[in-house]
Amino acid sequence: MSRVVKVGNLFIGGGHPITIQSMTNTKTSDIAATVDQIKRLEEAGCEIVRVAVPDFESAKAIKKIKKGINIPLVADIHFDYRLAIESIKMGADKIRINPGNIGESWKVEELAKVAKDHRIPIRVGSNAGSLKKEFESKYDRATALAESALNEVRILEECGFSEIVVSVKSSDVLETIKANEYIAQKVSYPIHLGITEAGTYETSIVKSSIGIGYLLLRGIGDTIRVSTAGDPVKEVSIARKILISLHLRKGGQVIACPTCARSELDVEKVATQIEPFVEKTDLVVAVMGCVVNGIGEGKHADIGIAGTKNGAVLFKNGQIVKTLSAENIFTELLCVIKEEAEKRKCRVMLSE
Repeated sequence: MSRVVKVGNLFIGGGHPITIQSMTNTKTSDIAATVDQIKRLEEAGCEIVRVAVPDFESAKAIKKIKKGINIPLVADIHFDYRLAIESIKMGADKIRINPGNIGESWKVEELAKVAKDHRIPIRVGSNAGSLKKEFESKYDRATALAESALNEVRILEECGFSEIVVSVKSSDVLETIKANEYIAQKVSYPIHLGITEAGTYETSIVKSSIGIGYLLLRGIGDTIRVSTAGDPVKEVSIARKILISLHLRKGGQVIACPTCARSELDVEKVATQIEPFVEKTDLVVAVMGCVVNGIGEGKHADIGIAGTKNGAVLFKNGQIVKTLSAENIFTELLCVIKEEAEKRKCRVMLSE
């Protein structure tokens, strides 16, 4: 089991729940836009947010940004260690540095002193795009990624600094897996997982689900970030679904059949309509195209519908309880979802 590191008001590692992270794509110096995006990320379920700090204006903005948000903030630093120190002074909850471009050891040592004084953790994050030549020439790329990060970790340890999180990322799934397996064998610090530069939305879903999912199943990883080229809010949604699918987090989900010639229902339309509501619950809701296999395949769902020639049947735990007319399928199904969610909420409150 990994060590525990405190980030703001959260703990990562040591068996604590795996946290979901994301990163803003606004200019950090644009405080209003950055706060607005972070609030949307919070609403989607993001638990730790990272902002890029390319200059001192961005570092100084952290103080005001922190006042407008409710989740821990990580300052992402490249090249200039002084930006990391300034970010800590402005209230950053964690610093991320890249061993490939942060520079000489003494710069890391200076940063470590300030971080230790402020009790702020440091994430050492290496990626394939910024490896030092000395590592690339000595090892295969996966090992080079890992050893690059470990070299920085050793520098921090020599300074007596141990509040460390490690990440090794590549756009190549297998490379990322191998690098993280290597890291997990060498150190016990919490590991941040992700596939960097994973691509556009669909490609990112595939790469991230395979890479992150595989490593989590191996017991490797304490916090995750899905990377997509686009709205970061979508990253959070994918990350939640990965954790829910692996039973590492409770959350609502819609299961839906792929449809065939027997289908009597526009499965995709109904499933898409109800999904935003289901995700806010802990219910499993099935949307099936027909009754031939639909009820049986969806019997483990809390609630489900199966298409018929005149509409659909509504079932709970595999038992038909109601017939729905074609024009009222969405309205009635949504009503049942909300009722069941409220009942569960009340049961939880009573048990407490």
